[in-house]
Amino acid sequence: MTDQSTVTEAAAPVRPMPDAQTVTAVTHWTDRLFSFRVTRPQSLRFRSGEFVMIGLPDDAGKPILRAYSIASPNWDEELEFYSIKVPDGPLTSRLQHIAVGDRIILRPKPVGTLVLDALLPGKRLWFLATGTGIAPFASLMRDPETYEKFEQVIMMHTCREAAELEYGRQLVENLRDDPLIGEMVEGKLHYYPTTTREQTDRMGRITDNLASGKVFADLGLPPMDAGHDRAMVCGSLAFNLDVKAVLEGFGLNEGANSEPREYVVEKAFVGDGI
Repeated sequence: MTDQSTVTEAAAPVRPMPDAQTVTAVTHWTDRLFSFRVTRPQSLRFRSGEFVMIGLPDDAGKPILRAYSIASPNWDEELEFYSIKVPDGPLTSRLQHIAVGDRIILRPKPVGTLVLDALLPGKRLWFLATGTGIAPFASLMRDPETYEKFEQVIMMHTCREAAELEYGRQLVENLRDDPLIGEMVEGKLHYYPTTTREQTDRMGRITDNLASGKVFADLGLPPMDAGHDRAMVCGSLAFNLDVKAVLEGFGLNEGANSEPREYVVEKAFVGDGI
């Protein structure tokens, strides 16, 4: 496992690219995870929780594009992304080596289902994520509208090892000192990180901790019910399907932008083959 480090050296300039944005920061959290920030097109407007297509050209100059959730809130002057590293991945084998000053392709057409408008009004909002699936919730947790619409927000995040939770842990800790939403977050946001392989204080899959009621007992919250609870899900296809079954067991129904209901699932999550 590598130490967390922030890249500050600019790489050699690359050939001009359409829809290109400049990398402003890169942080490597582990040997498998990194985040980066890029300039934001002046014309780009998005709802917190949406994703865009980003990428790099291949050796022939042809764009390699993948869907990435925007991890920064809609008011941020830059755009943040959180990614895994896949040695043989068509995109991340290249993307993991970007440095400050490099240029990446960004198609400024945001879409996605993990938006507040796709949910019916409720009292509690559950963010359910594995790995880099926390990215859209990193955006939503920093959006004042989230706390205006819901009395409580619960961020459940599961990874294999504790180091893989560090991006989310630091983000949540910094929220309390955020000049924009620090006071709104206090007493409303519950952070529930767990691991599945490394032994830590809290372990277990999200589905198991929900179905068994452990998370409700640990946080002192009543069980989910369709009248008060809303949820957003972002992870692998298998994770999404498993969580959907658990949520529907509590009586929640899946919604969409065109038909708001009790929970929504992001179907464009970036998987291990990127």
